[in-house]
Amino acid sequence: MTRKDRTEGIYSRREVLDESERRQYCQLQLKELLSYAYRYSEDVKKRFDRAQFNVEKFRTLNDLKHIPIIKKKELIFLQSMGPRLGGLLTKDLGELQRVFLSPGPIFDPEDRTEDYWGWTEGFYAAGFRSGDLAQITFNYHLAPAGLMFEEPLRNLACAVVPAGPGNTNSQIEIMQKLRVTGYVGTPSYLMHLAQKAEEMGLSLRKDLFLEVAFVTGEKFSEKMRSTLEKKFDCIMRQGYGTADVGCIGYECFHKDGLHLSNRAYVEICHPDTGIPLKDGEVGEIVVTAFNKTYPLIRLATGDLGYLDRSPCACGRTSPRLGGIVGRVDTTARIKGMFVYPHQVEQVMARFEEVKRWQIEVTNPGGIDEMVLSIEAGQFNQEDELLHLFREKIKLRPILKVLAPGTLPPQIRPIEDKRTWD
Repeated sequence: MTRKDRTEGIYSRREVLDESERRQYCQLQLKELLSYAYRYSEDVKKRFDRAQFNVEKFRTLNDLKHIPIIKKKELIFLQSMGPRLGGLLTKDLGELQRVFLSPGPIFDPEDRTEDYWGWTEGFYAAGFRSGDLAQITFNYHLAPAGLMFEEPLRNLACAVVPAGPGNTNSQIEIMQKLRVTGYVGTPSYLMHLAQKAEEMGLSLRKDLFLEVAFVTGEKFSEKMRSTLEKKFDCIMRQGYGTADVGCIGYECFHKDGLHLSNRAYVEICHPDTGIPLKDGEVGEIVVTAFNKTYPLIRLATGDLGYLDRSPCACGRTSPRLGGIVGRVDTTARIKGMFVYPHQVEQVMARFEEVKRWQIEVTNPGGIDEMVLSIEAGQFNQEDELLHLFREKIKLRPILKVLAPGTLPPQIRPIEDKRTWD
């Protein structure tokens, strides 16, 4: 299959709506969602009533700004407020297909509808086609990513190797022996696989058969894309989404920003006021997925971006995210996982000897590296701390034990020193 074969095809009707049609479509979807959510979600009803928002008076997309936004980190508290994840759900937990757990901790429900997370159009745009064998290196345990990305591949008649993270040598052996054509995971892990395979004496172009890669969960630089595409002679495209709302955007062949998914309405808002900004202005990405089961209306992701409505050569007419340019708060996404300062603090509180701590994130060679520095006198519980950190945060840091007073007086709990060329 040539690169041209992988990137050409038939789009769905919704991918080529003109601006007027798209606004009408979103207004209809939102009107239906708001009415349903107000009726069946206790949390939504409380929010709307407090804001004196009348669903019946919703007429245009501009009316959505009268609904208060929800910050992603608020879900941790809201979900604990009673049955049905604090009233956020419109049905009982037993009526769902699965319930996952992401760092926070935040529960992520999955309903029984087809393509619940909405990634199929993104995988198609990236170049996955019938007959591909894709290796998924995201976690299948508790977190949703592994199964979230398996379903769209099944919809496209692809086969899947549910590899999960780690076991690098086995991953490379599987890719070689099964002639795997597709990769799904973080870009840094693909870089790690490339480095290890070359250390083993393998030629990435001759001994492996990768043709297309879909990456997400991390910032993806053009330098890393260029390096990996040349190493493997493959197509690399990225997607953007969260475990709360699923797919938000994805790249097409032309790599000119992330096309917004047709399953959600996206606003770029002022981080403090929640007021929508003009196209081109940088603000917080606020998402309302058309999801009646889990109606997270106006969910603020914590990511900063901007909208671009200029035409794309691929023919898709949806607006595009020009890029993810940063974070609003101190939360960091490391190796595809969100790391919250309060969650790290809960781990550190278990060890009386630890007086202060700080996480520093770098990405030497394009691969995320997390160093946890702790101030402690006599400390001989390194293994226990690392085990608990991995259990709660889902990542294992490099641990540095420092003498008390070593860290500067004023520090950020998570210092992100990653650079992208």
